[in-house]
Amino acid sequence: MFDTIVVATDGSDSVGRAVDVAIDLAARFDAAVRALYVVDTGEVESSPDEVREDLRAALGDRGEHALSTVAEAATERDDGLDVTTDVREGRPAEEVISHADTMDADLVVTGTRGRHGEDRFLIGSVAETVVRTCPVPVLTVRRLTDEDPRRVTF
Repeated sequence: MFDTIVVATDGSDSVGRAVDVAIDLAARFDAAVRALYVVDTGEVESSPDEVREDLRAALGDRGEHALSTVAEAATERDDGLDVTTDVREGRPAEEVISHADTMDADLVVTGTRGRHGEDRFLIGSVAETVVRTCPVPVLTVRRLTDEDPRRVTF
């Protein structure tokens, strides 16, 4: 059913459940996991000139850490999973969609809110754009609290 699953992460706690779901699906369907972190160039370019390169480097480091977390979680779940990671720069939604196309993905998995969207009402702007414009199916996964009666563990 799935051969390649792209999972987008920004390293936030709210995306952790989406990563877990993507890894679980990959293990169940013997699919490859293609994890992606996007350094948001809009965020970098809107910062003061004096800190721009430091911010770009810091976000790149954050991305590498987020992706290593995905790889470690995949190995813990099934050390035979095919996992690759990639840090890209650009507009997050566009890069997720481009990555899905490049990887010939069967599914894109993303959280509903990332590190900038904890206070958003329903769905983050990146996830919303990916859902509306991605040519492959998109699974959005929201973070549940421990108290949520709908909490399900896969």
